[in-house]
Amino acid sequence: MNAPHPALFIGHGSPMQAIEPTRYTEAWTRIGAALPRPRAILAVSAHWYTRGTAVTAQPRPRTIHDFHGFPAALYAMQYPAPGDPQLAARVAQLLAPTAVALDVGWGLDHGSWSVLHYMYPQHDVPVVQLSIDGTLDARALFEMAQRLAPLRDEGVLVLGSGNVVHNLRALQPPELPAPPWARRFNDAARRALLADRPLSLVDYANLDTGAAMSVPTPEHYLPLLYVLALRRANEPLSLPIDGLEMGGLSMLSVVIGAQLPEFAPAN
Repeated sequence: MNAPHPALFIGHGSPMQAIEPTRYTEAWTRIGAALPRPRAILAVSAHWYTRGTAVTAQPRPRTIHDFHGFPAALYAMQYPAPGDPQLAARVAQLLAPTAVALDVGWGLDHGSWSVLHYMYPQHDVPVVQLSIDGTLDARALFEMAQRLAPLRDEGVLVLGSGNVVHNLRALQPPELPAPPWARRFNDAARRALLADRPLSLVDYANLDTGAAMSVPTPEHYLPLLYVLALRRANEPLSLPIDGLEMGGLSMLSVVIGAQLPEFAPAN
């Protein structure tokens, strides 16, 4: 029997990285090359935060430019990966009795394509997006995500895309050091990951005193929990990327099921 496919959480940061490569995008390329090639990808992006649960089910999902005030080159970008309606149906089956809408109106938002643009630049791996139900708390989402575990045995890469620290109101010039609350919370998350304490990460409000500033709204943090929910006993966990950008964005990234080096260590 083949080993379960690794699962991955990426701190995606600014969409500008799609057109202005950084040390993080270089790391995304290296992660894509280091991991086994998946037969398909199930992406859980911070940018599809809904009432109820939905999964994209069209054969050709559109590229969504869900941001404002950026250069024209960013809006011109396309990521024409195929969809996978059969995978969408499989996700709905696994998540039962949770009702899952088979959605044909959404597509791939920048939380997904800005990362996949570097990991799989030929856009030849089918991609399906799963929404985050904003009516459920972190524990309920974690428990629901555990039901997706069979996908790893079916060659599917589950990709969570968000940021452990995400506070746009606290952004500052990049040359300034990150504020203490951001460093404390990011470090606390890193320690909990390495100590295999997933429930402390589910209960993130009590992880550190910097939680309220680091996670003022939950949508960017929650994709991490979808990935942690899939970890099996004694599986390797590695943190190939770390760093705090512009004071309010953590780029901390997590791989379960594979031991990768730190392609982009903390700055």
